[in-house]
Amino acid sequence: MMHLTLIGIGTGNPEHLTLQAIRAMNTQDLILIPRKGEGKADLADLRRAICDEMLTNPTTQIAEFDLPVRDEATQEYRQRVEDWHDAIAAVWQQTIDASGKGKRVALLVWGDPSLYDSTLRIASRLDPAPTLEVIPGITSLQALTAAHAIPINDIGAPFVVTTGRRLCEEGWPEGIDTIAVMLDGNCAFQTLPLDGFHIWWGAYVGMREQIICAGPLSEMSLEIIETRAKARADHGWIMDIYVLRKLP
Repeated sequence: MMHLTLIGIGTGNPEHLTLQAIRAMNTQDLILIPRKGEGKADLADLRRAICDEMLTNPTTQIAEFDLPVRDEATQEYRQRVEDWHDAIAAVWQQTIDASGKGKRVALLVWGDPSLYDSTLRIASRLDPAPTLEVIPGITSLQALTAAHAIPINDIGAPFVVTTGRRLCEEGWPEGIDTIAVMLDGNCAFQTLPLDGFHIWWGAYVGMREQIICAGPLSEMSLEIIETRAKARADHGWIMDIYVLRKLP
């Protein structure tokens, strides 16, 4: 039976790896690295760099695979994602089988496998099912609040972690003063009244390329949109996240 370890690696900074993560990497027969195309080559490069720096076990093999893309022709969002996950699981299995090293296998998961990441859901598609081990990692939300030196919540108050798509479709969640927004490709904060919120925004948080800015949404909205567009053009990809809080 295969033992599959999902290792949270933080946001691309080798210093984000825990001692537990480093030890886990060095017990593997095989580490899988996804390639997401030329525009996102940095993501594979960062995983390679982490392996180069942290791997001391000479028997650990690295295998790369091309990540399938979602079929945008499928109209229903959930079905489009489910089909995509099926395709990724199939490529994992093909890559593992081709390596001949399928006993102890690991994937290096951006951030943490528990927060807006589908690696666990993809792993559940493997047949036969592997035994699973999860090594937690620093999330982009933690990296953002650390970069801005802010607590995510007010004293005793809840907050919501959501996506840009849900913010656009459903608006501000009822009874909540603070939200963290992930997976937002369209700057969904533009759908809110600009004079009612404070924003803490960051891209590539925790990485060498980190960009952060903060202030009243009415003052920062256009600056964030322009900064984000330039950064994406410069790097070919972008990962950003932000916290919004209602003004008193």
